[in-house]
Amino acid sequence: MNMTDKSIKYIGVDDLDLDLFESQYVVPEGMSYNSYLIEDEKIAILDTADRRKAEEWKANLNEALAGRQPDYLVVHHMEPDHAALVAEVFETYPELQLVCSPQALKMLPDFFGNVGFEGRVITVKEGDTLVLGHHVLHFIAAPMVHWPEVVMSYESQSKTLFSADAFGKFGALVHETDDWACEARRYYFNICGKYGVQVQNVMKKMASFDIEAVCPLHGPVLRDQALADALRLYDTWSRYEPESEGVLVAYASIHGGTAAVAERLGEILREKGAPKVVVSDLSRDDMAEVIEDAFRYPKIVVAAATYDGGLFPVMHDFLHHLQIKNFQKRRFGIIENGSWAPAAGRVMRTMIETMKNCEIVEPVVTIRSRMKPADEAQLEQLAEAILK
Repeated sequence: MNMTDKSIKYIGVDDLDLDLFESQYVVPEGMSYNSYLIEDEKIAILDTADRRKAEEWKANLNEALAGRQPDYLVVHHMEPDHAALVAEVFETYPELQLVCSPQALKMLPDFFGNVGFEGRVITVKEGDTLVLGHHVLHFIAAPMVHWPEVVMSYESQSKTLFSADAFGKFGALVHETDDWACEARRYYFNICGKYGVQVQNVMKKMASFDIEAVCPLHGPVLRDQALADALRLYDTWSRYEPESEGVLVAYASIHGGTAAVAERLGEILREKGAPKVVVSDLSRDDMAEVIEDAFRYPKIVVAAATYDGGLFPVMHDFLHHLQIKNFQKRRFGIIENGSWAPAAGRVMRTMIETMKNCEIVEPVVTIRSRMKPADEAQLEQLAEAILK
């Protein structure tokens, strides 16, 4: 990763062997754990890396230091994929001081119980600075983006924002492409999606700084048009506004009956001029991608089989994910299937009604086991209602 300011060095690492980020998100293109070093009258290390890549990261650090002693270790975020090596750095360099938020200070004993941090920690809050020489870090509190202890820092010499997990994305840097938004979108909605208000608050603070580059803890440095695009998308995403016109049809089918209904509805929506229709199988498709599409589009149809007198579990899981991600401002259509006592629609309605500013359109379509010619009229009505 090339840094415009040669005094700022990238010392992060790629993880190409990781299967699940946070033990839940598939990352076929791996993951980057970004870390930086600023050389000036004082030397500051900005974050560490995941323990999985400890040896590679320490080799990068040693190469960048070239025998010199670092003065500070700045911890923007305590999550173990960035802070796992804090104790090792702290003990390797006995003169080094750790710089973090007061909330992070409280977390240190929970992660590193056998390390004595007393007397070697500088806590920073909103508006505090750390002078390294020509380079000065200005700290910005970013609570709940996406942990409570998070701080960002703005380096005024290079006009660079070190943004913690904000503006990050899935994927190792070695696989980086020009399409930042694809995996940044999936990352944002699944990692930070709940915290739109907090993201908006931080973006208002960012507006007072002249930012030419953003260095996240995952993914590439953002500059120029890429930065402008990222800021625009983060504003849209964090206000829970749809990004694109289209309809997501998400289905949970046991023996194929509900799947056939969902696919047919997708065809009807396209015939009626829907600009984009995504039909997703919740049993087989990546849940994180379906959640991404739910946030991306303004309209959703959920179709599910009844199961044990309630809702087929993968649909319950999907709607539960939306609930805990603070999902809002969308239009829903509902299709239920049941062979003898359809109940899926009732459960889905109850879950959707907990979501802020979400409208359920009529009719709610009920299928008995398999779609029949008479059901086509109901699907036509639902398609027209959802597209209004």
